[in-house]
This record gives sequence, structure tokens and C-alpha cells, in this order.
Amino acid sequence: MRLIMLGAPGAGKGTQAKKIAAIYNIPHISTGDIFRANIKDKTDLGLKAKEYMDKGLLVPDELVVDIVADRLKQEDCKDGFILDGFPRTIPQAESLDKALISMDTKINYAINIDVPDENIVRRMSGRRACLKCGATYHINYNPPQVKDICDSCTGELILRDDDKEETVLKRLDIYHKQTSPLINYYEEKNTLVTVDGTKNIDDITKSIVEILGA
Repeated sequence: MRLIMLGAPGAGKGTQAKKIAAIYNIPHISTGDIFRANIKDKTDLGLKAKEYMDKGLLVPDELVVDIVADRLKQEDCKDGFILDGFPRTIPQAESLDKALISMDTKINYAINIDVPDENIVRRMSGRRACLKCGATYHINYNPPQVKDICDSCTGELILRDDDKEETVLKRLDIYHKQTSPLINYYEEKNTLVTVDGTKNIDDITKSIVEILGA
């Protein structure tokens, strides 16, 4: 089972990727994790990526694809994988397809977690994080017992800059311009499946499993 998770920032694709990976016993592959591992291990690819990152530059698509492809060649991916956070653009998707063809394989499904923008803004702007222990809450769905105070360590809860409404709207704008065209890309390849991301977490997982099969 070779899968890609699609969805806007805050749609919950990371959460679903972890759950699906556990159900099918395949690795959950996040590009952020791959980059950190390569940089930590000082691999040739990691050192190349670090050069760009240290200069505040975006890592070129070609290098990103090389790092992802290198990860997909590892033994634990022989029965499948689930990609989270990649590809982000059409050129990345095209390069990924070429890399997979060279490995004599292909993507089975691109799973789109569909959530309206207004839901995402409400969901993310309601988040609160503890300055001390990092625990997270939501003012509507998972509020602390005492307002702005962490249940676990009594640390102060804050609204992170990334979760502020204006930041969320900017991220959504970038997503719609750069990443949402991937929905059409995978639809044309007959690999796209869309699930309702406004349901509760377990129901979303159930919908995905029903599509993929047990």
C-alpha cells in the first residue's frame, strides 16, 4: 500500500497518516523527519540540504525528491509507505512519479482530507499550547480546566504565532495556489480519494480504511 496524504494545513492529515500507518504496518514518512535524520546523520544529501537551509533558501525540488526517494528505497518500505507533507507541488509530484517508476512501483492512492477553510481557521485559531511542557488544548474541543492554565504542569497557555488567524489564512492561500492543484493531478491519474475531514478522528480513519480495504 503506497499512499500520499493531501489536505490543507490543519486538516488533520498528519494524525490520519499515523493511524493508517499503524493499521497497515507501513512507515509514516514525513519530509521534516527525513530532513532532520539526514542532517543529523550528516549524509551527503543531508549536508547538501543543510547548505541551502543555512542560507535561508528553499531546498530545490530535485534534492527534496532525491532525499524522499532514498528513504523509500529502505527495507521497511518494501510493503508500502504513507507520505505526509510531500509532494507539495506539481513538479514534485511529477518527479516523485519518475523516481517510483525507476523503482518499478507507483502510488496506489492519494487521500485528500477535505475540510472547508472556515473550519480550519476556527480549528487552528482555537489551539493553545503550554509554554512549559508543550501540551496542547483547544478552547472549544479540549479546553483546560482553568482558562489559560495547563492541566498537567500549571504552565501558561498561549496562542502560537503559527495558529493566529492571519497566519493561518496566509498558509491556506499558499496551499490553494501551490498544493491544491495536486488534487486535480491525482484525480486525472484515477488515484485520488476524498474523505470528509469535518468528522471526528475515528470516523475519518474508518472512512479511509473502508476505501483502502482491510
